[in-house]
Amino acid sequence: MLTEIKTAFTDTRAHDLAWSLGREPLPSLATLDLQLDSAQVQLRILGASHQVLLESRGGSCSETVACMPGSTTPLPLGVSKRLGNFEYEFAARVERLSAGSFAGRAQELLALVAEHPHGLAGMFPGDPHAFTALLAQRRDDQVHWRTWHTYPQEQRLVVTRTRITGTRSAAPAPPGEALRRRRYDAAFGS
Repeated sequence: MLTEIKTAFTDTRAHDLAWSLGREPLPSLATLDLQLDSAQVQLRILGASHQVLLESRGGSCSETVACMPGSTTPLPLGVSKRLGNFEYEFAARVERLSAGSFAGRAQELLALVAEHPHGLAGMFPGDPHAFTALLAQRRDDQVHWRTWHTYPQEQRLVVTRTRITGTRSAAPAPPGEALRRRRYDAAFGS
């Protein structure tokens, strides 16, 4: 889904982006609600970038990548952590492109996301290459999403990838499995 955003974007430099987990839903400019098997996913475009909310039988997750005043957590290259019953993995990279490469890549990404049933792209006024785009999908017991944030004035593209594992309700663990997992975690520092 492609939508035109009626307000200027507020994250004007790639290095101003910050990452956080667990934030309450922030005011959004565009949303897309998805049902991916047992997981409910909401893709949200903010004036300051994106937020993804996931609800599943195994728990919930709220990921925010945005220009957040007062945030002290910069955009990490990678994060891997346990969130209740989920395994959460996040990766980000910033690409600096030539003017021609930037325009071509931006058009390619917009076409990909706009035509995908689980994609949301918001174009900001003032530049045809200023947008935030999100795309979610399910594979087995994982929900994945990718995001792209463009910064035409810098010719930079911020790309993120997130994977949540354990989004389907699992069969009951065999007797003693919880104890074995705790012992393993204690022994190996997981």
